[in-house]
Amino acid sequence: MLGRGRTARSTARSAEKETLTAAGRAGFIARGVVYVLIGMLAIRIAVGSGGQADRQGALREIAVQPFGKTMLWALVVGFAAMALWRGSRAVLTRGRHRKAGSRVVDGGRAIFYAAVCWGTAKYAAGGGQSSGNAQSQDWTASALKLPYGQELVGAGGCVLIGIGTVLAVKAAMRRFLRDLDTGAMSHRTKQVVTALGVGGGVARGMVFAAAGIFILVAAIRFDPQEAKGMDATLRSFAQTPAGPWLLVAVAIGLILFGVFSFASARWRRL
Repeated sequence: MLGRGRTARSTARSAEKETLTAAGRAGFIARGVVYVLIGMLAIRIAVGSGGQADRQGALREIAVQPFGKTMLWALVVGFAAMALWRGSRAVLTRGRHRKAGSRVVDGGRAIFYAAVCWGTAKYAAGGGQSSGNAQSQDWTASALKLPYGQELVGAGGCVLIGIGTVLAVKAAMRRFLRDLDTGAMSHRTKQVVTALGVGGGVARGMVFAAAGIFILVAAIRFDPQEAKGMDATLRSFAQTPAGPWLLVAVAIGLILFGVFSFASARWRRL
């Protein structure tokens, strides 16, 4: 009886691991699809073709494709899977050696992907969504009305700048390779995946940091209109001395990050 109990527990743990592994891989695929589309939309903006380079714009692009509704609901499942995987890393007892800070980060990511899942589900169901720019300005306006709202918004901007900087630096230092099963890659594949991770991670970090700067400016000026979502943040790169070429470079970086997400779905240790 004792042996059967141990076998049953072992089988249950194995099934749980397989389920969470599949969830993580599905989540990385969903993330990759969205980043590739956002990068493509940003390139379209850089060449003057218009569009909205954020998650809402990506969902709109998917919706108009054949079987677009089915693809949207597949993304909903993918983001739900990512939230489940991140949440499991935050709360499950496996990996007790993991630091509390790492668990908090995973918990925050789980909440983020749960929100993305909910927003994608609303869009897929025909509910529509306001643009990322409008959402950012609305949230900033609401936060500024709170006691010490200006300080809170400023702190939020600083946190986002810090997150973006950390993402870019970690990507440049190739820290992401620690999470990948590089032993299963050929030498050439590892080189390609490394290039994807560095280029994509640095570009992603730049976008996060730039968005944080706009939020910090909104706090300093006490003007929620200064806050920007991803679309307006990306457009701001085209207004620098480098012009549209900087936006193109960042857009290509986001596409690289999307492809890196696909690679993570294949080789990430989950």
